Amino acid sequence: MADIYLASRSPRRRELLNQIGVRFETLLLRHEPRRPADVDESQQPSESAHVYVERIAREKAICGARVLVARSQVFRPVLAADTVVVLDGKVLGKPDSRAQAAQFLQRLGGRTHEVRTVVALVATPGPNVDPLMATSVSQVTMRSISEEEVERYCASNEPMDKAGAYAIQGRAAIFVERLEGSYSGVVGLPLAETASLLVRAGIRVP
Repeated sequence: MADIYLASRSPRRRELLNQIGVRFETLLLRHEPRRPADVDESQQPSESAHVYVERIAREKAICGARVLVARSQVFRPVLAADTVVVLDGKVLGKPDSRAQAAQFLQRLGGRTHEVRTVVALVATPGPNVDPLMATSVSQVTMRSISEEEVERYCASNEPMDKAGAYAIQGRAAIFVERLEGSYSGVVGLPLAETASLLVRAGIRVP
């Protein structure tokens, strides 16, 4: 039986939880073109990167807990996370086109940027839940990337559902010169922070 629900569609987060032996069930939030999403992930005007990513992670976890109640499902802790790539104080989200993905990569090439992942865990049921929160901040330095390399990488479609238009665990690994921080955090779920939250909620992590 699962110990937690994972409120995420990300296959990377599922793989990372499997890596540390956490038993989970995926809890999908609504994200359909014809219906409004359960969580609006738009960044608000004047909202800083760290406030934005914390808000989205918190809202995902709270929404997941509410979905359980609405579906009359047995409550288990709900884990959610959000990741942003930040360059010059600006959030580079998931690209909406190949052209935007190429633009992001050209901006990241030869620079150091920040990857910030926030993990949120709703540990107990209730109308006014307050998730447990943890944040991982890493610095990633990329080498210069040629236009030809950018074009080939974008043609692979790997960048299209990734924050900042790259996957450090994929082909983009060849662009990364240095990482200071959490590799799993850059992938999308910092395992040290996640395990700490689970232990605080009384969940044993092997």
